[in-house]
Amino acid sequence: MIEIRKLVKAFGSRAVLKGVDLKVSEGEFLTLVGPNGAGKTTLMNVISTLTKPTGGQVRIAGYDLADGAVQLRRQIGLVSHKTLLYDDLSAEQNLRFYARMYDVPNADDRIETVLRQVGLWGRQRDPVRTYSRGMQQRLAIARAMLHEPPILLLDEPDTGLDQHAAAMLSELLHQVGATRRTVLMTTHNLERGLELGDRVVILAGGRIAYQADKSDLDTKRFREVYYQYVDQ
Repeated sequence: MIEIRKLVKAFGSRAVLKGVDLKVSEGEFLTLVGPNGAGKTTLMNVISTLTKPTGGQVRIAGYDLADGAVQLRRQIGLVSHKTLLYDDLSAEQNLRFYARMYDVPNADDRIETVLRQVGLWGRQRDPVRTYSRGMQQRLAIARAMLHEPPILLLDEPDTGLDQHAAAMLSELLHQVGATRRTVLMTTHNLERGLELGDRVVILAGGRIAYQADKSDLDTKRFREVYYQYVDQ
């Protein structure tokens, strides 16, 4: 579903991604970890068509980023540091706006379905500005899933959440993973990354430094491997 070859992204003379090769299979939940400045958000921005690569190839669900960006965007649901929500609108109004953008059929039914999935049905008419940070992130996931994309991109979705909100988000992401939707998630939390992912990848210095199946690691071993590559 996601195939990246020799991906390079530079800002002026500074290369952030330095030849990334990565594949994510259909239905796989892959977690990408790495220190600040490793290039995680830049990689997600390229995959989601928010920024153009300097070199290399990206294919998403069979579409080449170079000439199929419009079609490609319909295959993706994105949750980033910014919720992409309108604070003065209700959850329902936000989702109705995005439903029109994506031509979602039976929009009212679909909106109710995703709001129930993220535990916000009952608060659907409240302005988003009255929501906690955790509630806003859950609504952002509802927005990302609204048009039923086969691929979900989650860029550090637990940033700024307290422990309770992060636990609720983890439970929601377990449910998302159970749908066999293809998920690529970046996170600073090694334990959560290992818990949720089928496979984990370490990005360091703009390159893929390490990857392994979840079944081959425990938390202690993963932490040891992480610091071995990040401290180089």
